[in-house]
Amino acid sequence: MTSFDPARYLPDDLLARIRDRAAVHDRENTFPHDDLDELRAAGYLGILVPEAAGGAGLSLAEASVLQQRLAGAAPATALAVNMHLVWTGVAKVLRDRGIDDLAFVEEAAAAGEVFAFGISEAGNDLVLFGSDTTAEPDGEGGYTFTGTKIFTSLSPVWQHLGVHGLDSTSSDGPKMVFAFLDRSDAVVTRDDWDTLGMRGTQSRTTELRGAHASAARVVRRIDPGPQPDPLVFGIFAVFEILLASVYTGIARRALDLAVEAAISRRSKKTGTTYANDPDIRWRVADMALAYEALPPQLDALARDVDGLADHGPRWFSLLSGVKHRAVTTAKDVVDDAILVGGGAAYFTRNELSRLYRDVLAGMFHPSDAESAHSTAASAWLGPVTA
Repeated sequence: MTSFDPARYLPDDLLARIRDRAAVHDRENTFPHDDLDELRAAGYLGILVPEAAGGAGLSLAEASVLQQRLAGAAPATALAVNMHLVWTGVAKVLRDRGIDDLAFVEEAAAAGEVFAFGISEAGNDLVLFGSDTTAEPDGEGGYTFTGTKIFTSLSPVWQHLGVHGLDSTSSDGPKMVFAFLDRSDAVVTRDDWDTLGMRGTQSRTTELRGAHASAARVVRRIDPGPQPDPLVFGIFAVFEILLASVYTGIARRALDLAVEAAISRRSKKTGTTYANDPDIRWRVADMALAYEALPPQLDALARDVDGLADHGPRWFSLLSGVKHRAVTTAKDVVDDAILVGGGAAYFTRNELSRLYRDVLAGMFHPSDAESAHSTAASAWLGPVTA
């Protein structure tokens, strides 16, 4: 077996071009079309698709490494592509368990088609377990969806949108319905993405105005609320691991930039570089100690998903926990990197300035801090009793 070489899928010269463009897209609030074109040409959209279906056949653990690498070059590009990789990752999770319900996702992704993630809704803290979007049966196994989705990354370019909604009219309802939509006049994208950071994701609001999914694109009808359905597990597992990977990549880039700053900055008082300053050395060491704990955790958890490990009800605590730790650690590392970088890091032209803003987006992704703590408390203490 050949060893996994991340540079085979994300060559250094490609990453350099993506990094050069990142500041422009952040400044101009534009989508990185060139990044996506080059990643598509490199086969990146199909890294989790089996070789037999035209993909690279990588594992979730390997995709995690690649997303860390991509995020180190352009966090917004990595986060946007993440939402496509979530669906191909879910397809892999299902296929590994003998379920080929998302074979059409794999085939389309291998052909370079883009999938987006249309699950988040304003004020819906049930996330996967409930929806304010209505799903109305068409009588032939398909559904029409009406509602508003927020944070729809890849808005300018997606071709297929994975959504969920609530069917409360069928005789066996209520049922949560998961399906895939194509672009149509019934899917309206607002031009409303003007944010503090992660501007290149163009995660605009999406209005579903009776958007139709045929029976062939309805992949689940399940009861609302937490449950062990493989699709729900797959979405949660891949989403959390790949999100954590992006923010781990940001932490690594911030650490690298801090090291560069410490080596290049020279103190007028001592006449030597800040790499010799004991306070700076302590701060960089603290950043390294925090960062270095993340990749092994991600690798172990992703390998458990790949290997069909059985963590039972602890899965949700483990997955939300790794996402929470990656985000909070990355934020702390970027904070310290800003201090090591000195006053130059305060200018918007400095890459650390952009990382400082980009990393904040992690606080808004599920599972948020409150949800992660609640899940961990239930895993260790059991449910709240009267």
